[in-house]
Amino acid sequence: MRTLRIGTFSPSVVLGVAAATGALDAAGLAITQVPARSSPEQFAALLAGELDAAITSPDNVLAYRFVADNPLRSTADLRILAAVDRGLGLSLFTAPGVKDVDSLRGGVLAVDVPTSGFAFVAYELLARQGVKAGIDCEITALGSTPRRAEALAEGRCAVTVLNAGNDLRAEGAGCHRLSRARELGPYVATVLASAGGHEEESLAALTRVIVDTAGQLAAGRLHELASSVTARLLKLGDDDVRRYVELLADPEEGLVAGGRVDRESLDTLVTLRTRHHAGSADLAGALLRDTGLLDERFLPGAAP
Repeated sequence: MRTLRIGTFSPSVVLGVAAATGALDAAGLAITQVPARSSPEQFAALLAGELDAAITSPDNVLAYRFVADNPLRSTADLRILAAVDRGLGLSLFTAPGVKDVDSLRGGVLAVDVPTSGFAFVAYELLARQGVKAGIDCEITALGSTPRRAEALAEGRCAVTVLNAGNDLRAEGAGCHRLSRARELGPYVATVLASAGGHEEESLAALTRVIVDTAGQLAAGRLHELASSVTARLLKLGDDDVRRYVELLADPEEGLVAGGRVDRESLDTLVTLRTRHHAGSADLAGALLRDTGLLDERFLPGAAP
């Protein structure tokens, strides 16, 4: 049995279901989920070999593979092994008592870090409502999604983006869903990523288990098991568990059957990053010159 340490921001229901079905055991894998406080911390650990893989925003992989002006100030051979989901409810949320855009002016926008990941989703959704992040509202780095959800519910920030069950808990705490990331067009929010040089046999097995389990959940199967795993991992009530499990099969925001990052979603990621980060101006060109970002060797139907 090979134990893999997987960096996550929120507990992975897909991994939880894969463990409960016995798919991980059958693949000879045991998984330890390692919560990240921030994306720089997660990628520093991945590059140091303290993590075997990460379930993370694909924009983080773009940043640490291509963009020298990233929080770690270095780039490396980082790869996307599979697309996992399209957002799982990823939305712009306001704090209790903050119900309209005008109330955001002069407030605090909480992000993981200002120059990667879901921060760009927040900037774009705010811009579409006439609010300029960094001008009309202050940008503050508060780390991972669960940490930001807690800060929002406590009123320590006025607005942030949340998903993966954190959005449902925020609604229960009186926060308001202002707009959804799906309004930005095709989008992949979460991927399985690794660094070059990691042991490939175990990563291949992990990728296949995640893609197969996600495919079953996306097709609406394993409903009862998914419900029990969701309740245990995400600490949600019955109604929110039902909403979350239904969302897993949603074609716009749910899990990605087959595990491939589609071109349109990659284009959305590149557009958001180049629009909201001056240091990423050459990203589209870098992607054309370097075709190693998407490592699809372990996906169903890949050439042997």
